[in-house]
Amino acid sequence: MKRIILRSLEDLPTAAKEIIQILNGFTIVAVQGPLGAGKTTLIKEICKQLGVPDIVNSPTFALVNEYFTTTQKTIYHFDFYRINSIQEVYDIGYEDFFYSGNLCFVEWPEKIEELIPGKSLRIVLEEKENGIREILIMRN
Repeated sequence: MKRIILRSLEDLPTAAKEIIQILNGFTIVAVQGPLGAGKTTLIKEICKQLGVPDIVNSPTFALVNEYFTTTQKTIYHFDFYRINSIQEVYDIGYEDFFYSGNLCFVEWPEKIEELIPGKSLRIVLEEKENGIREILIMRN
């Protein structure tokens, strides 16, 4: 398990670079934390560091957004906060994304826990006092 402390948004690029180094071989990244903990903000910075030139937004209503890096690698970004049933995830064809070999960031993975592949990276964001965030990174 790796622990990263974010004292301010200025620490975000360094944290994203550390996470990218840990990504080696992982394509599914399950990102957990309470509402407002910074899940989307962290994913935005990781995507920026990976070379996504587009604006990265939370796919809260679309469930999934697709991004391309400057080297034409594909990244999928899921947000399952608003799903009402696991069937919605089946309906979007999650298998095509999760097993594509492309990087997939999954917000609110606890809502679809049984669908998260065994080999995945789990990132847990915790809010501490004074706006400090603690990022815990675990390999499954």
